[in-house]
Amino acid sequence: MNAIVTGASRGIGFSITQALLREGANVAGWSRTAPADFSHERFQHFSTDLTSEESVQNSYQKTTKKLGRDISILVNNAGAGYRGVMEEMEPEKWRYLFELNVHGIFYTTRLVIPEMKKKNRGHIINISSGAGTNGIAGMSCYCGTKHAVVGITESLHLELRDFGIKVTCLSPGSVDTGFSSSKKNKLLPEDLAASVVHILNCPKNFHYTELQVRPLQPNKSNS
Repeated sequence: MNAIVTGASRGIGFSITQALLREGANVAGWSRTAPADFSHERFQHFSTDLTSEESVQNSYQKTTKKLGRDISILVNNAGAGYRGVMEEMEPEKWRYLFELNVHGIFYTTRLVIPEMKKKNRGHIINISSGAGTNGIAGMSCYCGTKHAVVGITESLHLELRDFGIKVTCLSPGSVDTGFSSSKKNKLLPEDLAASVVHILNCPKNFHYTELQVRPLQPNKSNS
């Protein structure tokens, strides 16, 4: 099986990449930079700016040339977040978050759907956040993008289910990726990777449309 993972250079995306490789997949990692000090015979990195339609198109062409057009798994993981109340948010940062967190999903997903329809199979997993269903003071932009991911995923599921294509939204709570300086107990990137593998291995006539995962005992410090 061939998979594309966006934001594959570190954190959640890198852990998902490693998990898929352990499952025997060929993985194309799309991110600005390659994972540091990492190589694998079934891993190919393609330098990609997910905010640029042209860059995504180029990476797709390179990926299909290397792996073929049968991309059966797409994990839209790439994303970023900024803190700041709305009146203090720089317009450039606001636009960037929507370009990466939302438009990047569109640029990527639209390319894999036609071949998935021909094969009558495929699985698209969009990584959202607990912020996709809850508002957070000081994070209106980030929450807006993640709410969009949830809505896009729900609609895409309805568009593609009759073509045998599964679409899942995975929404984690706090993950230890350095985004937050909080000392609360957090999920680990490899926890999310395990969730992705579980989602992909569910029975053929069954799939998760939305899965929310949270850490136990969030107020318990890991230190």
